Amino acid sequence: MTHDAPDLPNKRYLATQQYRDASNLNARAALHIRYGTNSYPWFRWVFDQALSVAPNEASVLEVGAGPGGLWRENLDRLPTGWRVTLTDLSAGMVEEQRAALADPRFTFAVADVEALPFANASFDLVIANHMLYHVPDRPKALAELRRALRPGGALVAATNGAQNIRELDNLIHSVTPDAASAEWRASFRHPFTLENGAEQLAPFFEQIETRRYDDALDVTEPEPLVAYILSIDSPAFRAPGVNAAFEARARELIAQGGGAFHITKSVGLFVARRRA
Repeated sequence: MTHDAPDLPNKRYLATQQYRDASNLNARAALHIRYGTNSYPWFRWVFDQALSVAPNEASVLEVGAGPGGLWRENLDRLPTGWRVTLTDLSAGMVEEQRAALADPRFTFAVADVEALPFANASFDLVIANHMLYHVPDRPKALAELRRALRPGGALVAATNGAQNIRELDNLIHSVTPDAASAEWRASFRHPFTLENGAEQLAPFFEQIETRRYDDALDVTEPEPLVAYILSIDSPAFRAPGVNAAFEARARELIAQGGGAFHITKSVGLFVARRRA
């Protein structure tokens, strides 16, 4: 098996710029929360999948947990017998986790998924929510996740399909054709999608199942679209007049759609087991 060499500049960019805190992530999440067509929230659905594969007494790890949104949205449903460890590459994200989840069932750590600071077979469940596509050496990370799982344990790994939000990508490129070279886009150069993820998981896990979340966006206002785009932190987006150009194009698309700009989504997760 061949795989990419470690990409330290990319890791530094993610930890100290794009995800130094939750502000960029929140701008993107707000678009999905406000205009998503599925009335059942994403984080509730992901937690349903986790509950379906983990015992009532469980040690749980989330890697790349960001500000802890999955747990903040499901604290009322957290089994009393779960003990949860949240990690992130960004120290700023971990501080936000600590501030939001002052509960003795949680512990926190700055950690790289490619070199987890945990003993073998420490966890019954590992969650990786929309983060594996950022990992430069994914085979190394998947080997670490398998190592950290107990025999019979499960990995829940959420990701997007290859055509996710393609209409929004088209909007961006219609205004700034060179945006594809932005560092943000570079951080996705190791694809892990609903189409190819199972193949990547197969050398490390068994009983791999794909579960899809049915959703789309019907956006009726340009401002949240522009906020989403600007959270991407591309040099192309800081040029004079670009903000106004994005807003004008968004208004055109909303008008063309009869009051709503429809954006296709392709999103879901894999459930993969470590054989007992």
